[in-house]
Amino acid sequence: MVPQTTGSETNIKLPFSFIIFSLFALVISQFLVLVNGQMLVNGSFRIPAIWSAAHMLVLGWALMAAMGAMYQLVPVAFLTKIWNEKFGFIQFFVTAIGIGSFSWLLYVSPQNALLPGILMLLGILMFLFQMLMTLRTQAKPNILTAFVGSALICLFLTIFLGITLIYSLQTGFAAEYYQAIFKSHLLMGVTGWFTLLIFGFSYKMVPMFSLSHGFPMVHARYVYGLYVSGLVITLLSFFNGSPFLLKAGFFLLLAGFSVFSWHISIIIKKRLKKKLDNSFTFALVAIGLGNIIHLAAFISLWSKENSVLLGPFVYLYLLLWIVLSIMGYLYKIVPFLWWTYKYSKEIGKKSVPSLKDMMNEKIVVPLFSTFVIAVIAVFLSIILETILLFNSGQFVLSIVFIAIAISILKVLKK
Repeated sequence: MVPQTTGSETNIKLPFSFIIFSLFALVISQFLVLVNGQMLVNGSFRIPAIWSAAHMLVLGWALMAAMGAMYQLVPVAFLTKIWNEKFGFIQFFVTAIGIGSFSWLLYVSPQNALLPGILMLLGILMFLFQMLMTLRTQAKPNILTAFVGSALICLFLTIFLGITLIYSLQTGFAAEYYQAIFKSHLLMGVTGWFTLLIFGFSYKMVPMFSLSHGFPMVHARYVYGLYVSGLVITLLSFFNGSPFLLKAGFFLLLAGFSVFSWHISIIIKKRLKKKLDNSFTFALVAIGLGNIIHLAAFISLWSKENSVLLGPFVYLYLLLWIVLSIMGYLYKIVPFLWWTYKYSKEIGKKSVPSLKDMMNEKIVVPLFSTFVIAVIAVFLSIILETILLFNSGQFVLSIVFIAIAISILKVLKK
């Protein structure tokens, strides 16, 4: 039986189903990277093992964690309940089976990944339909609606382009545009879906976690306009091969991200909470790191070696911006969800643990700091083609991810 809830609250088992699956996918993705380290160091990014690891990280971990978070945050951010929770549970199973089988076949038999890819696509389309039906009931759309809605469009384009790539490999369809489609798939998935989604929900979570009030929101419109324009122009440059358009697109992406960083700093200055929680602080650090990576990527366009740097920069962007952001927010969201579910109704009736007791904040600084150092070590090992440095950094990174997964799962025992 699928439990039902009333009002605008989401059944906690729905977001947690996605989050728990994502934690296992995270650990598996890092194991795949570790055992295939030599290929990465040699600059071989477009091989089945790396495809599998990348999709397990991006789809299995980041996408599933984002979906789980959205099932919880959309009702809070947009003051509307999830359209159909039972449909959400069905969507979870379809998407989980699709991602798992798709990632596995990418590893062992890429030419046969089309059918599980379609199943995965079905699960994601179900999610998009769920969100569309939920958001259409919002009384008054706002800038957050624009960010989240555009992110969902980018997600659809990412999956559509991914399926097109597989179909092209099998049939030779649009073979002359394969590289352009591949780059567009990467752009829509990494800088489109994830970045726009994090932008949108950051405007809700940053003020909430810092207790900020009285800040302006006009900057968000410029962030949206600049970043979306950058995505569109960069996408066009892939198909017409114009270096000028590519540089213009990257500049607009950098400008949009920079305005976002500046806006978040304005919001933080308006906070009432003097000392920010460690995990939330690292989510803010991720914004600064993302900005630096955008700047470095833009500068690299003037280098003759920019094609060689593409893979390492995508790796940095995924880990130091997207993954670090998600981890920082999950460390806040998961304890709050579980505490609310288990103890909120017991307040005043018996002694209950405080929200701070749900997660061990002492491990956050050493754990997340080690994560950043290990990611930089792996990045440098790919640039310098040093297998020893790669194995050391990736081994440490794998241990950190396991520790993070365990620490989040431990919350469910409290």
